[in-house]
Order: sequence, then C-alpha cells, then structure tokens
Amino acid sequence: MPYPPDRGDRITTHHFLQHLIERGDRVQVGCFAEEEADETSIATLRGMVTEVCASRLRRTARKITSLRGLFSGTSLTEVFFRDRTLQRTIDRWVHEDPPDLVYVYSSSMAQFVMGHAGPFRFMQFAELDSDKWRQYATHSRGIPAWIYRREAKRLLAFETRVAHAFSACAVVSEVERQLFEERIPGVTPIVLPNGVDVDHFATSGDGTREPHTVIFTGVMDYQPNVQGVTWFVDRCWPKIRARLADARLLVVGSRPIEAITRLSGRDGIEVTGRVEMIPPYLDRAAVAIAPLLLARGVQNKVLEAMSTALPVVASPQALQGLGDVDADTVVCADDVTTTTNAVLDLLENPHKARAMGQRAARFVRARFRWEHMYRILDGILDGIPG
Repeated sequence: MPYPPDRGDRITTHHFLQHLIERGDRVQVGCFAEEEADETSIATLRGMVTEVCASRLRRTARKITSLRGLFSGTSLTEVFFRDRTLQRTIDRWVHEDPPDLVYVYSSSMAQFVMGHAGPFRFMQFAELDSDKWRQYATHSRGIPAWIYRREAKRLLAFETRVAHAFSACAVVSEVERQLFEERIPGVTPIVLPNGVDVDHFATSGDGTREPHTVIFTGVMDYQPNVQGVTWFVDRCWPKIRARLADARLLVVGSRPIEAITRLSGRDGIEVTGRVEMIPPYLDRAAVAIAPLLLARGVQNKVLEAMSTALPVVASPQALQGLGDVDADTVVCADDVTTTTNAVLDLLENPHKARAMGQRAARFVRARFRWEHMYRILDGILDGIPG
C-alpha cells in the first residue's frame, strides 16, 4: 500500500504515486491491506486517486496456503500473493478503460497484469527478490535452506518471464543492474534509485542530541533488520557499554517481534515500536547504525539518517546502493571489531561525528533528492507510445 510512507516499499511507491498525481495523471491503485491501520490509509488513498482496490492480506494464513507451491513448479511468492478480488478488479480496469501505463512495484505483483499485454507495462523490480532468498539459503541449514534455495530458483524463473514480457524494467542501483544483467540476460534495466524527502528528514539541531545514543530504524519483523539488530546487540553492544556506561540504543520501527521487544529495558536499550515521526528520534541520537548482513539495493534507513546529518556506521551490504561515497562521509564496517570501534570513535569524538553527519547530509541532498528520481521516471513515461 503506497501510504503512509513509513517503510521502504511504501516510501518509494508513495512518492512516485504522488508525482503521477501532480502531473495530472488519473490513477487507479491495486494493493494489499496488511494491518487494521491500513483502513485509514485506504480512505486517504481514495481521496487522492480515481479508484482503490485494497485486498486484505493476512500473512500467517497466506504463509500456510503458499506451501501449495511446493507441489507445483510455482514459486511460493506467487502463491502467497494470489488474490481473486484484486485480479478481477485489475482485469475490469484494463478492459473497461484501457490505461496508457501499467506500473508494477515488486515482482510479486506482476502476476496480476501478466495477461494484459496491451498497455505499456513498467516493472519496477527495485531489487531481484529471488536473490534475497538465495542469501537466506546461504545463512540457513536443513529444510529452511532447501525451501529458500527452491524459492530463489523458482522466483528467478518468474522474474525472468516478467522482465522479458514488460515494456521497461527498473532497479534501484548500479549494483542491482549488474546483478540483473547477470541473472536475466537479454534485458537491460533502467537504474531508478530510491530518493529521500530531504525537507522532512532534516535535523532540527543538536538541542535534543543525546551524546552517547545510537539508533537503528526499520520495520522490526523484517528478517534482515531483526538479524542486524540482534547481531549488533549480542556482539558489539557489550563492548560499547563497557566503555560508555551511559550508552543507549534506540530501536525504532513498527511491528517488533518478540526477539526485539524483549531487548527493551536491558543494557540501555529502548524499543519504541511504531512511531508517528522518525526525525525526532534521529535528532536524539549521535550515531546511526545499519549492520545488515542481508541487504540489497538502496537502504532508506541509511539515506534518512544521512539526510538528518547523522554519521552512519553500516555494513558493506547496506551501503552498496549508494555508489561512490568517501570514507569521511559514511563508515563502512564489515565485522564486530570495525563496527564496535567505529561507533565508539564517533560517540567519543562528537566534533568528528557532527562533521561527518554534515558531509553525509550534503551527499544525500546532491544525489538522492526525489526530484532527481522524478526526472528519470518522466523520461520513461515520455517513451510511452501515444
């Protein structure tokens, strides 16, 4: 659902939807509602666009039913996201009032328009989801590893069919483009990065800054985020607290699972759950972290922290979507020692930390404003036959 813009996929779809509306385009939105709070979001969307179809997606039930895919050649992802109501609605939209453009975000949604070859179909892969399953397989054992390997293979086959069927495809970074061309020969995707709302993610100053506070932001039932936080807490945080007894860690994000909520109140750790606004929490911190072991594409958490003039310590995986960035603008740390030492160095040297944060903000404003991404999208739309 492209509203509210409070997590990675929603941030991207919200901003591109808003841009289409501001262009004067008439838009219909097909999506899923996953939470009770999404009912309010549906009402907001209906005030923005011509029509909305938001089918209810209950993840627990869908995970069970998606196992049917194990008895066919289909990926579990395709089965998980199948929905008769959404399919019938999209079929009706295409037949009753043929659109100039069918815009699909994420390969899991492509199945709803694979049967409609008439309109210009634009597939925003963002990342190859099949490669995430491949990464999960390399970090798993036994039956889960087998399921993940199978899913990576089946989903890549589907992504390949989609890439060749659609009029144009896009990924979020040059690294993703290279991977895409390696895995799906014969299709050259456009690089369309995520942006950041630099006016919203702007620091209000150091008035609320807590000098020894570290922050992690992200949806906290997402496996890479959970894995990154628990790794940092288990391996790095004890050493940081041993040096700085008043050090605090803020874990800010919706839907924290039990493995995350039980950290709250322990060793200076605060787990907030969903919050209305992220920037005030970023303004409390002195350092942001993104120690993701599994990651692809451009990480919004990194862009947002940098835009708010926070120094960021992140894994190579979390930084790969940024392109060339100087070592004095963001810290790349790939193990326990370098991560721990980098966080301590910035906490203990506030002038260095503030200078790095200011360089990070300038970097993001120069390269990752949404306005830059809108121009790329407009170039794609200008190529629609017409």
